[in-house]
Amino acid sequence: MTIYLDHNGTTPLLPEVRERFVELIDEGLGNPSSTHAAGRRARAVIDAAREEIAAAVNVPEEWVVFTSGGTEANNLALRGVLEAAGTGAGLAVSAIEHSAILEPARELATKGHELTVIPVDERGAQGLAATRKALERPGCRLLSVMVANNEVGSVAPMAEIGACLRDLGEARPLWHTDAVQALGKLPLHLQSWGVDLASFSAHKVGGPPGVGFLVRRPGLPLQPQVLGGGQESGLRAGTENAAAIGAAALAVRLACERQESYSTAVGKLVSTFWEGLSQVAPGARLMGPGLSVSPRLPNTINVLFDGVDGRTLMARLDLEGVEVSLGSACASGAIEPSHVLTAMGMKESDARNSLRLSLGPCTTQADINTAVEIMGKLLRPSTPGAKPAHG
Repeated sequence: MTIYLDHNGTTPLLPEVRERFVELIDEGLGNPSSTHAAGRRARAVIDAAREEIAAAVNVPEEWVVFTSGGTEANNLALRGVLEAAGTGAGLAVSAIEHSAILEPARELATKGHELTVIPVDERGAQGLAATRKALERPGCRLLSVMVANNEVGSVAPMAEIGACLRDLGEARPLWHTDAVQALGKLPLHLQSWGVDLASFSAHKVGGPPGVGFLVRRPGLPLQPQVLGGGQESGLRAGTENAAAIGAAALAVRLACERQESYSTAVGKLVSTFWEGLSQVAPGARLMGPGLSVSPRLPNTINVLFDGVDGRTLMARLDLEGVEVSLGSACASGAIEPSHVLTAMGMKESDARNSLRLSLGPCTTQADINTAVEIMGKLLRPSTPGAKPAHG
């Protein structure tokens, strides 16, 4: 039996979404840009999906631009806005953004776009004073702040940031948010917050990989990043995967419809998970906001086990059928310290060793009980000669 605790990495395809995907594949959809019957069927699927997604996230359907995923949506937002604005336009991002924000931001900085990185505190919370200071920098054209952090579960003060931007009047920067992890887990109020662009990915909510979308206010100058056709109102060239888009729309709608009940249920599981881990590993430390903090990402905990090598523990859990992820990135076989945790002030040695445990719709109390039991066995072995997960 496998216990899957890496839903922030990807959430397995929901059964009803898989069924919808197969149905659409069997319909014989053509190229959505073609005018024959098969092409028209594909175009109708995409049009219906755009309408369904727009209703789910409460924006007009003309705001929805389909992409290949959250990473492309982030790149289209950052590069698109700053390239349209021209050299000298500045960018401000929080220190704990996903690499799909930080890497293009750094690359843009090499091309003459001033980059300001907004710090966070030891719990991953972004301060309003530092945010306001970044927004007031001359030439700041775009702010990018994620709704919820994928590693530690901290949530940005979205309403307060929106108020800061409104105080700046017509001179305010544009505002982009990476909402990939928040979809289906937290209420989203894009229009009342005042967000201009927002990125999403279907596979985080049980949809097929390879489908994402960017919400964009109409009339906002945006330089296309993928050229070669007029698809998506000229903003993203390439033949659309109509069947995957149709299935993704269902996943997004279900995630939004179930958000409140899901968040309540998974939040209770996370609480019992942490209680169990605290008992079998008294030295365990919770990284990021405490479980009583509201709002926070309800399905996520990031745990550091004192004196335990994170990579070794993750590998041994995998052998026991418990699938988790490190709170850091793997590159060429080397474990780099998590930029999120180091931004929160952690030592690099600790930032390499934390585990991210993220629950999903299929996680049960029995899964949690078994995972705690297995972790207890690995961390505090009772068998003579057994070795704990220390490096």
